[in-house]
Amino acid sequence: MSLPPSLIATLPGASYTDPEVFARECERVFEAMWFCAVRASDLPKPGAFRTVQVGAENILVTRARDGSIRAFYNVCRHRGARLRTEESGEARRAFQCPYHAWTYDFDGRLIAAPNLTKMPDLDRVEYGLVNVAVREWLGYVWVCLADEPPSFEEDVLGEVRTRLGDVASLDNYDVANLALGRRIRYDVRANWKLIVENFMECYHCATIHPELTEVLPEFAGGYAAQYYVGHGASFGEEIRGFTVDGSEGLDRIPGIREDQDRRYYAITIKPQVFVNMVPDHVIVHRMFPLAADRTVVECDWLYLPEVVAAGKDVSRSVELFHRVNEQDFEACERTQPSMSSRTYARGGVLVPSEHHIGLFHDWVRGRLSEVGGDAG
Repeated sequence: MSLPPSLIATLPGASYTDPEVFARECERVFEAMWFCAVRASDLPKPGAFRTVQVGAENILVTRARDGSIRAFYNVCRHRGARLRTEESGEARRAFQCPYHAWTYDFDGRLIAAPNLTKMPDLDRVEYGLVNVAVREWLGYVWVCLADEPPSFEEDVLGEVRTRLGDVASLDNYDVANLALGRRIRYDVRANWKLIVENFMECYHCATIHPELTEVLPEFAGGYAAQYYVGHGASFGEEIRGFTVDGSEGLDRIPGIREDQDRRYYAITIKPQVFVNMVPDHVIVHRMFPLAADRTVVECDWLYLPEVVAAGKDVSRSVELFHRVNEQDFEACERTQPSMSSRTYARGGVLVPSEHHIGLFHDWVRGRLSEVGGDAG
């Protein structure tokens, strides 16, 4: 059936439900691209670690004795036992496999094992933990599982240029040096692409986001800020801050330009990061897709260090986007069951204010159709 010019087709329903599609996404998207794993401040000293799911692989991210951040497959090189099953923690001296006690230093080198002296031909570096490429940016640790990682400047920073026109506009917020004021973790029973699509459009804003459209009145018109390069949504005339009741915000980030004040900017960094900037704080979402119908989202609210150190009340600003998150994720969970309906086998449609989501769908199709290379 042909569509009228004002509409374009979405991905078919199976794209959101088929385990085989999700497996290809793990291989060709999450395991092949730069993936935002943890905030560097979550690893305050050597031995501090977090484990994160990147596609089908579990990754151990830690700080080495020299202060650098390292990432490894969370797999013992002996018989494959998972070294750490906790989501976070601190190893005091080394990572020791609880199965046969193979032991690894924080740089991944094998340093001990039962009867290791009887195996003089065993190279302790070669049989150490398998490294994963690491890059720090915005105060976060990004990892890439590809044997030859793609250009961070092109793939990650390129998303910022596409959205804002330049990277300097984001640099003004000095995100790496902000402090964590609040973190909320959401377990969303929906496909990761539904969450991305929801974040990219505001056709739904007038329907389900009364608090957000009160603060950002232009969102009630259906066009999200991401629809226009470099555009930031203006606060309402009577709005004093990006808070749930429009009351005064906290200390303004000093580096932002005057034309960035009283505006909200949002960036989607494919495949799994959303960055939201307002004058006094930055909100970073990281998605961890776990199955075709399940995605964990970790959301950080970041403020000036002195704001957090002084114990200032951040609850009104946190509450605004927490409500937005809950409203969005409920909408995604309402949508997910219908992705398997016969009526959605060929997908749905995008209205004009959502046409930019079609570019995201083209990107997904392109990633999954790639043959060879690091993505398999």
